[in-house]
Parts: sequence; structure tokens; C-alpha cells
Amino acid sequence: MMIATSPAIAGRKIVTTLGVVRGNTIRARHVGRDILAGLRMLVGGEISDYTKMMAEAREQSLDRMTAEAGQLGANAIVDVRFSTSYIMTGAAEILVYGTAVVIEEA
Repeated sequence: MMIATSPAIAGRKIVTTLGVVRGNTIRARHVGRDILAGLRMLVGGEISDYTKMMAEAREQSLDRMTAEAGQLGANAIVDVRFSTSYIMTGAAEILVYGTAVVIEEA
């Protein structure tokens, strides 16, 4: 499935618009990682455990959105956007959404 942040895909023509599709996940921080992250904040640098956690959350959200689009019969998703919001202290939601479409060669 092709996924694009643009409203169109070069060399392709949208023949059917199927509607909005989305995928999300909510991730909570780990207390043990918080302690290590606090120490990292003292000396500076990347907090790689959180970077990895957020990357995994984005991938899971993309997978869920792609599955929803596939159920609708789409072969592409355009205008894809990501959103992150805090649900509560220590937990964040990653949401990805876009428009499921059927495309063909232009």
C-alpha cells in the first residue's frame, strides 16, 4: 500500500476516495526507564529508550491505519498526518490518519 503525506501521488490518479482511516496507540512510560531518563537529563543527550518506544508506537499506528484502509479496499492512503497528545502523566497517544483511496497509473 502506498502512503503519502501529499494529497496526490506522482504518476498516479485517484479513481475512488473511500474515506478517512486512522490508527492509534497509547503508550505509557516505564518507571525503571524514567529513573534512567532522569539521569540522562542531568548529563544531556538522547533518551534512546523513549526514542525507540515512540518509533514503535508510530509504526504500530501506521500498521493499524493501513489495515483499516485495506479492509475498505484501498491501495493507497493520501494526506497522512501524525498527532501526539498526552492522555495523562506518563502516557501519550500516537494517532495517524489519512484518506483511503484507490489509485491507478495516470
